[in-house]
Amino acid sequence: MLLLSRSDIRQLYVMKDCLPDVEQVFEENAKGNVTTPIRTAIGHEKYGGTTLYMPSYVESLDYVAAKVITIFPDNHKEGLPALQSVILLTETKTGQHVAMMDATYLTVLRTGASSGVATKYLARPEAKNCAVLGCGAQAIGQVQAVMEVRALEEVVLYNRTRERAIQFSQALRELYPDWQGEIRIVDDPNQAVETADIIMCSTKATEPLFDGARLRPGAHINAIGAFQPHMREVDLTTLRRSHKIVVDTVEGAQHEAGDLIIPAERGEWDFSHIYAEIGEIVAGTRPARESAEEITLYKSVGIAYLDTAVARSVYEKARKHGIGTDFCL
Repeated sequence: MLLLSRSDIRQLYVMKDCLPDVEQVFEENAKGNVTTPIRTAIGHEKYGGTTLYMPSYVESLDYVAAKVITIFPDNHKEGLPALQSVILLTETKTGQHVAMMDATYLTVLRTGASSGVATKYLARPEAKNCAVLGCGAQAIGQVQAVMEVRALEEVVLYNRTRERAIQFSQALRELYPDWQGEIRIVDDPNQAVETADIIMCSTKATEPLFDGARLRPGAHINAIGAFQPHMREVDLTTLRRSHKIVVDTVEGAQHEAGDLIIPAERGEWDFSHIYAEIGEIVAGTRPARESAEEITLYKSVGIAYLDTAVARSVYEKARKHGIGTDFCL
């Protein structure tokens, strides 16, 4: 079995690699080549954390993977990352467990790539202004992915604590030293939203972050932070104004997307208003954006087949380049 650390993976795999892998596996899912049970979430109320268990089999790749991810939002107080995860990768020709790898970096990368693919198909081609609501662990991957698919000129940051937004701004400048765009920090999320072509929500909010009436025509929203039924980042107005509501999977959205579950349970909205899964759009069976005025929403709760796809790619690159540590259990 090959052991791959985070530093090993960073040598091998970046957002440019991840985006096509994620796009391909979205299409494979639309074709029926993927088996992904609903993930199991175990809450740790005593410590304010969550552990997720996420298996998936991608038949066309001949790999199955299982990821275990912990999400402890207050870990920064202890100097620890909020997200920590590992992946066990198994090839399905003989059932050999071929790799164990750190998945914290990969989770940020593949979640960002999911939004990047959605942005590629749903945001206006000329979109140049991006609002980032929530500057935590996932936000950097969101920006990286959108940077790959759109020529951004401005990034507007909002975070509940302004200090985190300042730190995020500095991290962006270090990551993109040659980028000539502007970075602004605002104290009101509505300020960020009302000028944005692309809005990225990556928080642990339980109440909507902004007033959907403030969205400009043609805006695209990636809402990826609320991954449990009690969590919510977008309001009913946003749902009602969205011409196309696209999800990673309908099943996952029905079980975990509080943004949709809460208004549905109140009788204010219905799951029949979901336009498509993102894989259907990638596969070309449903149209993507059809006009400059459409408001589009991509709601993702995370899906395990993305982990299988990226883990397989990382493993095969590692074997090719002789990176990682072989060990026996």
